[in-house]
Amino acid sequence: MCSALPTDRRSTLVAAPTSSNRKVLGRLSLPERNFVAEALRTETVGGVLLLIAAITALIWANTPIKESYESVRDFHLGPASLGLDLSIQHWAADGLLAVFFFVAGIELKRELVAGDLREPKAAALPVIAAICGMAVPALVYTLVNVIGGGATDGWAVPTATDIAFALAVLAVIGTSLPSALRAFLLTLAVVDDLFAIMIIAIFFTSDLNFAALGGAVLGLAVFWLLLRKGVRGWYIYVPLALVVWGLMYNSGVHATIAGVAMGLMLRCHKEEGERHSPGEHIEHLVRPLSAGLAVPLFALFSAGVAVSGGALGDVFTKPETLGVVLGLVVGKALGIFGGTWLAARFTKAELNEDLAWPDVFAVASLAGIGFTVSLLIGELAFSEDPLLTDEIKAAVLVGSLIAAVVSGVLLKLRNRKYRKLWEDEERDEDQSGIPDIYEQDDPDYHLRMAEIYDKKAAEHRRLARLSAGSSDRHDGPA
Repeated sequence: MCSALPTDRRSTLVAAPTSSNRKVLGRLSLPERNFVAEALRTETVGGVLLLIAAITALIWANTPIKESYESVRDFHLGPASLGLDLSIQHWAADGLLAVFFFVAGIELKRELVAGDLREPKAAALPVIAAICGMAVPALVYTLVNVIGGGATDGWAVPTATDIAFALAVLAVIGTSLPSALRAFLLTLAVVDDLFAIMIIAIFFTSDLNFAALGGAVLGLAVFWLLLRKGVRGWYIYVPLALVVWGLMYNSGVHATIAGVAMGLMLRCHKEEGERHSPGEHIEHLVRPLSAGLAVPLFALFSAGVAVSGGALGDVFTKPETLGVVLGLVVGKALGIFGGTWLAARFTKAELNEDLAWPDVFAVASLAGIGFTVSLLIGELAFSEDPLLTDEIKAAVLVGSLIAAVVSGVLLKLRNRKYRKLWEDEERDEDQSGIPDIYEQDDPDYHLRMAEIYDKKAAEHRRLARLSAGSSDRHDGPA
């Protein structure tokens, strides 16, 4: 069985073919495939909870009890002496989302040291696709608002992709994407998060409190030093993380940056004798908290906007809201598809023969679902105008819904092909624990299969003899 194989032997057996490394959306190596599958499984569950939270918020904010929603959302708690007397909505956006960005920081670090982004050639395609997938929506928004005379402050709102929401859509429509497309979507989201973090840090930093910022930097330095010394214990790191977060919040830099910084500090490469690196282990523990609690609660207290026929109509008439919708639906799809095509064209890479360019466009359309980070940036961009903030949130919801419907239709058209590819990736006839598609160059695999077929042949010969004997008895003299 595969579990008895030495780690280095298993790596040799399950490595993807060298030729696939020259393919656009080629087959993943088995370790990378397993990591992607585990990560996306958690994100899918979180995405469904996110959908439920968003729908709950919309219903709660558009019924006769909407006053209770506003009361809960705007209720303040926290120590005022520490500058942390915040509303529930702010605790969700600044506090809970720090957990989300902490996981994003670990994901990014892992991709840089052990994933697809560690090799420049392999990283080029998803990075170029993600950059184009952020630049084109920003350009679409800016053009719409320059022509329409709107505020260009929200240029960053349609640039983000919500991987959890996108996977929830896949779960709802019942589409089994092959691992290469899922990995492409996940890597896009990781790079997307990186640039979203940079946008928040650079463009949405208020007046700086250098004393608090210095304290936060000192706290991060202590955090890094403890990690390097191998100090263990959640009771040390959690209180320190809370102190760093509080100082970062009071510094004027968005508090979620503290989460990213701490995530990036974790070691994400395995050392001898380790099954998982510390970063992977902590991510495995914290990801359910992020996907299952932090992000859904943020959605619950941010997605509750008043929706009426007139309000929905305004989404398509005001330049700010129209720019968000077109940025998510048109800009994301064209940006990611165009960036992928250009990267493939100039690197002379060939598209995986199992896929077609319409598949890339469908996934690019799916990336137009920009929910969590888009809502956050919308709040930051128009913090001085609550009415416009709610309208921008409505535009994010409408744009994400349209992108979900469009991508759902496109993916459903190819669902039979995707299911076959997925079944081929999962098939394990020799029951070794490794999908057969990864063992084609392993002699032991073929010997196991030969033994299995020999046993089946022997069983069929036995059944044939029994059938023949039974037939002779029935055909004999009465």
